[in-house]
Amino acid sequence: MLREKVDRYFELRRPRCPYQVDHDWEQRLHDRLGVPWPCSETEKFWNLWSDSLQPFAEKGITIGRGTFGGWWGDGDPGMVRAIWCLTRHLRPANVVETGVARGFTSRFILDALELNGTGHLWSIDLPVQQENIQDQIGSAIPDRLRHRWSLIKGSSRQHLSPLLSKLGQIDLFIHDSSHTGYTVRFEMDRAWQALRPGGAIVVDDIDDNWGFYTFAQNFPGHQAFVCYSEPLEPDPPRFDGKGLFGVVCKDAGNIPGRAS
Repeated sequence: MLREKVDRYFELRRPRCPYQVDHDWEQRLHDRLGVPWPCSETEKFWNLWSDSLQPFAEKGITIGRGTFGGWWGDGDPGMVRAIWCLTRHLRPANVVETGVARGFTSRFILDALELNGTGHLWSIDLPVQQENIQDQIGSAIPDRLRHRWSLIKGSSRQHLSPLLSKLGQIDLFIHDSSHTGYTVRFEMDRAWQALRPGGAIVVDDIDDNWGFYTFAQNFPGHQAFVCYSEPLEPDPPRFDGKGLFGVVCKDAGNIPGRAS
């Protein structure tokens, strides 16, 4: 915790990372995956997105920025859509994520795994301190999907390495926990070692720190995408102030290395 506080202190005094956004990231990502674009899964995503929001609207629970204990909490449609497509097209056996909150991202991973007919999701998240939102942890995940889900309560620093050692190999990793450069690199560096060639890592809120940028610089032979969280019309999308997420795909033709 002290290391993260020190890291955050210096990050707030550092210039923002000069990311160059890939406006056509969805098409380029699908090209990288070797699947057609436009994607046949997009319509399924939007139908499922509406279904996932409805129970919260009926209860009068607001979804969005700052509505979960003061944090963003809920995945942006852009990032969740990317994760949905990655899960459907990669057909992963092992998916690991850090950060759960209400579990919108988790729900879409699990729904995709269920459609695939295979795979399991392991989620690592710290227990929530605020009593008024404790009952909302994972509340977006229907009971019908929970047989594919394991929740590990605690920090990624405590549980990520042992989990990866247990699994041996993973196909998809999602970082959505503490957005400090130190934590991003801690998680990405360890997940990368367990990630199979052809797999992918997704990192939320990359504009909060330099972690994703430095990782991509260390692995220039692997394709990385910088994406708007919620692209707006007209085309090309313009930044709407809601942040960026990143995707890096491990090249099946490259030998995995270790980031310095």
